[in-house]
Amino acid sequence: MIFIPRTYDMPQAYLRQGTKFWELHTGSKIAYFHITAKGTKKPFPIIYLQGGPGGFISDYNIKTFTSLSDDGYDIYLYDQIGSGQSARLSNISEYTAERHKQDLEEICKLIGSEKVILIGQSWGAILATLFIADNPNRVEKIILTGVPSIQPIRKELLDIKAPDSLHLKKPPYSNREANEKTRNIRSSATAFCARAFGMKLAPDKEVDDFQTYRNQELNKATVCDTLRALEAEGSGGFYAQIMTVKSFSEIKDPRTKLRNCRIPTLIMKGQCDSQPWGFVNEYLELFSNHTLRIIPDAGHSIAFEQPEIYITTIRNFLNQ
Repeated sequence: MIFIPRTYDMPQAYLRQGTKFWELHTGSKIAYFHITAKGTKKPFPIIYLQGGPGGFISDYNIKTFTSLSDDGYDIYLYDQIGSGQSARLSNISEYTAERHKQDLEEICKLIGSEKVILIGQSWGAILATLFIADNPNRVEKIILTGVPSIQPIRKELLDIKAPDSLHLKKPPYSNREANEKTRNIRSSATAFCARAFGMKLAPDKEVDDFQTYRNQELNKATVCDTLRALEAEGSGGFYAQIMTVKSFSEIKDPRTKLRNCRIPTLIMKGQCDSQPWGFVNEYLELFSNHTLRIIPDAGHSIAFEQPEIYITTIRNFLNQ
């Protein structure tokens, strides 16, 4: 059961028309999709940072963000190293938060804009904080959604309760339930070997298919109504995810550099987002020039359930 390969009947990653590649000095080969600005072009492009880690370009996100190109924004979405059409690393210990940050720094150089606008979802918000801490003058505006803890985690934030006036709700389904439902002996053993020894017990293709299978369940934990959960697209990066999370304990705390950050920041939280309020509260304290929006009837992935409110809120913030 541990050593026999498994298969999963799940959607496969495909090379969509318009996909291009960056060859970065970090050694990463990154697949990206550029939504070209229409009309009068804005001076600073948008880079969307997927959740994950090991997040990838989805058809849904392309559809969601295309309307912003009508406002004159160039928009870049990319498969993080180890996911989608981007390259897989032979040494999985190289999947670290620091590697992702360095990739983003190189991407910004290749885009060639003096500044960028970052939209970070979930893990993408963590990646944004790491980038901003070292590159504050390269960011024009920040939009953070479904924010988890800035790393390394401050566990005391788990005990901070949200004001009753926000009317937050507990999601009907949890990440824990999704992980327990999809876990099997081989996937557990593969994860253990990766974390403990930095080795691949199973090939990338197999575990990335498992990641898609797991994402199918995890998507139910990101919404207020599980009937509105999106079908999973392939393929997330299994090794990229677990090894990047493992590296969180090695992150140099960015909080000192972020304190009193004056970059205009929009923070959006779904009414039944699973992330503790204390994590959001820390972002509000660090990013002093912030706007907070609680999105009703939405979970961790706001764009899934409230796409019109999601884009309208972002558009209003960008046009301020």
